[in-house]
Amino acid sequence: MVQAVRFEVLGPVRVASGAQPCGVSGRVRLGLLSLLLARANAPVAAESLVEALWPGHDEDDGARRLHTNVHKLRRALGEPDRLSFGPGGYRVRVERGELDAERFERLLGHAADTDDPRSRTGLLREALGLWRGDPFQGIDLPALAGEAQRLAELRLIATEDLYAAELQGGRTGTAVAELSELVGRYPLRERLQALLMTALHRSGRQADALAVFHRARQVLVEELGVEPGAELRRAQRAVLDGDETATAASPPPHAPRPAQLPSPPADFIGRRFELAALDRISASGAESPRVAAVVGTAGVGKTALVTRWAQGARERFPDGQLHIDLHGFSPNDPVRTADALGSFLRGLGVPGEAIPPDLDGRVTRFRTLTDGRRLLVVLDNASTVEQIRPLLPGTSSCFTLITSRSPLDGLVAGEGAHRIDLDPMPRYDARALLSTRTGRPDEPDHEQADQLIAHCAGLPLALRVAAERIRSRRSRDIASLVAELDVEHDRLDLLDTGDERTSIRAVLSWSYRQLSPEAARLFRFCGFHCMHPRHHVDAHAAAALLGDTDARQARRLLDELVRYRLLDEVHSGRYRMHDLLRTYATDLADRHEHRAAGQGRLLDHYLGGATHAAAFLDPREAVLRTRDTAGTPPAEVDGREPALHWLDAELPNLVCAAERALELGRPTCTVDFSTTLWSYLDRYGYFDESRRLHTLACTAARQLDDRTAEGIAVRALGVLEYRLERHVESEALLQHSLALHDSEADAALRATTRSCLAAVHAAIGRTDTPAQTS
Repeated sequence: MVQAVRFEVLGPVRVASGAQPCGVSGRVRLGLLSLLLARANAPVAAESLVEALWPGHDEDDGARRLHTNVHKLRRALGEPDRLSFGPGGYRVRVERGELDAERFERLLGHAADTDDPRSRTGLLREALGLWRGDPFQGIDLPALAGEAQRLAELRLIATEDLYAAELQGGRTGTAVAELSELVGRYPLRERLQALLMTALHRSGRQADALAVFHRARQVLVEELGVEPGAELRRAQRAVLDGDETATAASPPPHAPRPAQLPSPPADFIGRRFELAALDRISASGAESPRVAAVVGTAGVGKTALVTRWAQGARERFPDGQLHIDLHGFSPNDPVRTADALGSFLRGLGVPGEAIPPDLDGRVTRFRTLTDGRRLLVVLDNASTVEQIRPLLPGTSSCFTLITSRSPLDGLVAGEGAHRIDLDPMPRYDARALLSTRTGRPDEPDHEQADQLIAHCAGLPLALRVAAERIRSRRSRDIASLVAELDVEHDRLDLLDTGDERTSIRAVLSWSYRQLSPEAARLFRFCGFHCMHPRHHVDAHAAAALLGDTDARQARRLLDELVRYRLLDEVHSGRYRMHDLLRTYATDLADRHEHRAAGQGRLLDHYLGGATHAAAFLDPREAVLRTRDTAGTPPAEVDGREPALHWLDAELPNLVCAAERALELGRPTCTVDFSTTLWSYLDRYGYFDESRRLHTLACTAARQLDDRTAEGIAVRALGVLEYRLERHVESEALLQHSLALHDSEADAALRATTRSCLAAVHAAIGRTDTPAQTS
């Protein structure tokens, strides 16, 4: 039976298994555990851990130390699989309820959703009861300072919420003494000052309450140079007016409650992890303004996700919900920020004539009206950070939710926004959506459904359009639509609804129109690049497509395409686009670009790179039979290991380039790919790629009527069969290769082939082979 492990990180870091403490000790291992728990269930890069634990140390030495301490920590935890290593780094697994910090924040979220002050008091006391000491007490690591500060701030907010709930429930006597002590420790916390004033006022001590205000104002002016904020002023006004019913931190009376959210899709399916992430972020209780951005490519379902979550969470925002479509990516012009603020101010009850005419005035009025209110602000379809920033409330009581095709890096860096990258639907959710939309919940043919999902790139919008086409047909047959979508040039036409907001070609065009002319040209050329799942373009290939040798400029253009979600960076420096985007790019390129020119440049790039890399592995084989390639060798390939890395990464592209060379009428290039790469493919066991490439080379050699080239390709196929222990087939191919090497110039080739044939005969135990085999 596996015992539960409890992780406690709010006070001194301790790890316990059941009721008995585990032996996690030592400054380094406690620090390592703390760093991992601060990002529980998420990978932490090994390099980050090394730098945090041993700053300035030699990289190799730090890696060895980390490996040793991870091993010891696994033993101390008692469950080795708790601490695992994956693509993103080390990850500690923590179940729900095991991490005190997570339990604390979850209780805060429940308290925020509770209207009854007695229940809210109980939840907050339970949350605060989890604390023992300070966050990460006794662990002096700068990398933990931010998380420690965040937890400490949440603790103060929870304390303030607790006394606000107790005052709301009628408890004032003991609150005065406790709040007085807290105000002495945190004299700059205006909310604590306002709560103390409220408690004194309700205890009949109006003079003392006003004295608290004057002392607080004096400290704020002397220490920060600012006057008291709205919350403290409201508390003063309540004392002066003799209003004992006013509650600290309550919004102004009679404020309008906007309800502007649109309806979510009736058939919303899936996105469980993203919905849970929004729940977690919205309940974080941070004092700084809370902002989340859902970003992703066109048609991936950002708006559907946000409206679904917002409608389900509207009760958490009793002061209302504001919503606006900013038209950042749409057939309309983007909404001016000043106009968006004007709409929000009207929703908050400001008459048209009282709305300030200038942007700064509207920003100030908006932030004043939202101060202290629990509002949800939804900014849909935003284009830039500059469009968004003035629309953010300045208070942590509001939650702002944004959708955009842009990654909004500046908002994440500058405002601390939480970004949720929305990917295409998983296959099981996409199947469920198709079944629901087509009216065929018992659809048995998963293969046809999966083909349709692939043609739609897993995008919910495209799947809905496709499902509607199926519904409109009498047979409701998926197979017939799949067959039509197999024809790439017809794909976007079949997904056209006649509506600019739902037709796939139109929706994709809104991102394309945002591009600079150079990035738009690269996007079009990417439609000519092979886009099989493992075939990725890098900056050098992009430069070749453009006819440019500047890989740095190409990389900037690729980053621009990623920024507008027209490419995905699947690995560091390697990019691909999904099928619908590729179809759209090809559709544009066929009208604007010369297909053969771009593909020819790319072909030269790959052949030049393959020859350059192969020369580091086997110089005798890296000899081109053609001299018409002008490809520039990749600069980073300057030795055996970089050459192997480049060939491994580019192999899918190289094989497809050989096939494309035949289509472009350059069979000699196909032969060259085969002769250049055969030693590498044979040595490292790429058997499937070998068969495809050398078979293509045989076809190309026959087109050229080049018996020597055909003999080399046939020999390579014979060696492949030998590797697979298919000796009969291998012998036949090698004998055929000898027959093709019938010129005097082929003497060396005949000798090599005879050597291969001898290896086959030795493998099958033949000793009666004639000395001359030709």
